[in-house]
Amino acid sequence: MLSKLPEIMIEPSIRMALLEDLGRTGDLTSDAVIDPGVTASVVLSAREFGIVAGLDFARLAFSLIDREVVFTCQVADGDAISPGEVLAKVQGSARSILAAERVALNFLGRLSGIASSTAKIAKAISHTRAKISCTRKTTPGLRFAEKYAVRAGGGVNHRFGLDDAILIKDNHIAIAGSVEKALTRAKQYAGHLVKVEIEVDTLEQLEKALYYRPDAILLDNMDSKTLREAVTLIGGNAISEASGRITAENAPEVAETGVDLISIGWLTHSTKVLDIGLDFVG
Repeated sequence: MLSKLPEIMIEPSIRMALLEDLGRTGDLTSDAVIDPGVTASVVLSAREFGIVAGLDFARLAFSLIDREVVFTCQVADGDAISPGEVLAKVQGSARSILAAERVALNFLGRLSGIASSTAKIAKAISHTRAKISCTRKTTPGLRFAEKYAVRAGGGVNHRFGLDDAILIKDNHIAIAGSVEKALTRAKQYAGHLVKVEIEVDTLEQLEKALYYRPDAILLDNMDSKTLREAVTLIGGNAISEASGRITAENAPEVAETGVDLISIGWLTHSTKVLDIGLDFVG
């Protein structure tokens, strides 16, 4: 079940985005052409199929501009939506609604796009045990939001930061001197609640890593045949994670190798925004 993010986590990002948009003098256009007392009713509507995420972000954008604006959700984050479907109704000051419109839609479209891409791949691999995971390749300052969107789409989260776990990558191995040296030091350093994962590029590296019993192994840029061999070698003694050049098209083939996780960076760094619009209704 998808848990909502506390408002205290969301507000700083929304506030910053609104301040960026309002600039030094506020919404010149609305102030010029709309009288202060005019009210409006609008709806946020889907323009295409997808999974919605970020409704609380949109709601807070309107609320921070004007506490009197009423935002009523018609769907919930994680729901499948169709073209023309109303996601939320908004009523209140016309000036306030228009001042918050772009920020609300930016967050809602961005997060819904991530959720939709995640859901598409999760569905394609649903016949396997593998789960889709994100990475740290996120928009600076918005990692918490984008990882929330991955969860809304049916994916799971990888590390939120460098302090979550030990993940030994190729550069760590190169500088440490070897897989053996890197894992030995990591095992000595890690506390009892800190998991250790290591990235390997070859089956030879994998065999060396398994001797030190890491909690997880990242199998980087391996073809399907090699992935199958790697999963067999791991034998359930560590979490297996595939990464590198994974697309919506080849994800099922990767999942069918038996890996536990498939991590995909583009879910958060270059997913297409879901088209959502604001329409005036009266």
